[in-house]
Amino acid sequence: MANPPKHVNSTEECDSCPTSDGCDDQRKQQCEQEHKLKLNLGRVKYKIAVISGKGGVGKSTVTANLAMAFAMKGDKVGVVDADIHGPCIPKMLGLKGQTLKSGPDGSLSPVTGRLGIKAVSMDFLLPNDEAPIIWRGPLKMRAIQQFLSDVAWGELDYLLVDLPPGTGDEPLSVMQLMPDMDGVVIVTMPSEVSEAVVKKSVSFAKQVGVPVIGIIENMSGFVCPDCGAKIDIFKAGGGKRIADSMTVPYLGSIPIDPKICNDSDGGLSFMAEKSASPAAKAFGEIVKKIEQALENKK
Repeated sequence: MANPPKHVNSTEECDSCPTSDGCDDQRKQQCEQEHKLKLNLGRVKYKIAVISGKGGVGKSTVTANLAMAFAMKGDKVGVVDADIHGPCIPKMLGLKGQTLKSGPDGSLSPVTGRLGIKAVSMDFLLPNDEAPIIWRGPLKMRAIQQFLSDVAWGELDYLLVDLPPGTGDEPLSVMQLMPDMDGVVIVTMPSEVSEAVVKKSVSFAKQVGVPVIGIIENMSGFVCPDCGAKIDIFKAGGGKRIADSMTVPYLGSIPIDPKICNDSDGGLSFMAEKSASPAAKAFGEIVKKIEQALENKK
């Protein structure tokens, strides 16, 4: 992954560009890369990043279960695990231990799991679980660039990008590299600390010109399996307050369910295994709102 990505032959596009004679090699290479990204992602209907300014809010769990929810509806789904230092999407999707394979044209084939979900992750390239990625920004950007331009995604309804917390290298790289990003889904949890930090994610999306599809409040109370009573362990309403104060949509809340953790650790589909649970139903309602928001955007 440390080697520069191969570039497509875009001589025809350069010949038709009125300013190509004045371009240096770096500018031509940049145009080639942009052309390659557009070609590779041109068969993806919707491209969505899942972000959060705060760590520990369950963003990867939300990404994995949204992917499952879309796939269960018959959609073709891909997931980019853009958390270079802490990839965990493969484990959650039951793909742990798989590797990426190269095709004869130099492209990479994504790993395909249940319900046809395609995924790419640094985890597929590491020799073992203890191997760290000790990279600075440029190498991380190059890896993400290859995930988007060199992986043969094919035709997809949804490509979800799971990003690490914050507004640094990885989120900025994805926003700059991915053509025609349809929007971001922002994940928070109902605490004042999370609320204060996650607002930065909303501002980040607005500053880079990417639409905010909406806010999801994860770990929003615990529903007792015996009596059905809800207990607000981490307070409540933080996600709705962010949405109201920042003038962005609120997609809904997902209650705490220990089975989500158990299924994620076991690489099982919580959405399929526990479809009648309050949390699974909440994911289903959120998916409907995301679909509606994307349809209204057309």
